[in-house]
Amino acid sequence: MFAWTLWFHIISMVSWFAVLFYLPRLFVYHSEQSDKVQFVEVVEVMEYKIYTYIGVPAFWATLLSGLLLIYLYPTNIFATGGWFHTKVLFVLLLTLYFFSLGWFRKQLIANPTYKSGKFFRMYNEVPTLLMLVIVAMVVVKPF
Repeated sequence: MFAWTLWFHIISMVSWFAVLFYLPRLFVYHSEQSDKVQFVEVVEVMEYKIYTYIGVPAFWATLLSGLLLIYLYPTNIFATGGWFHTKVLFVLLLTLYFFSLGWFRKQLIANPTYKSGKFFRMYNEVPTLLMLVIVAMVVVKPF
């Protein structure tokens, strides 16, 4: 059961990260091409579908399978060292980032020039940085 749950967790995480990497890229196009009404209409539909139909289910699948992994492999979390707590902290930051994408999506609908394309290019780097720490905590377990 543990191996299949881990498999599902990894697949879910990859799907979730696809959204975390791609959605801000759509925001770049949305904000930079705001004068092209037909283009913006198409991008808004894409943003909605990616966030709602892929991102939200992948987020919940990742979260729930992660919790199930903790349940299936019970260890004394406080005795494992700081790596687990660091990972959880960065997963919480990633979760906040994900929900901020939903908020930005709504802001862009109301005002396509809410933030610049440059802002979203930089914002797009956040999940990469968080992922580096999360994966390091799982693989290296340095603490």
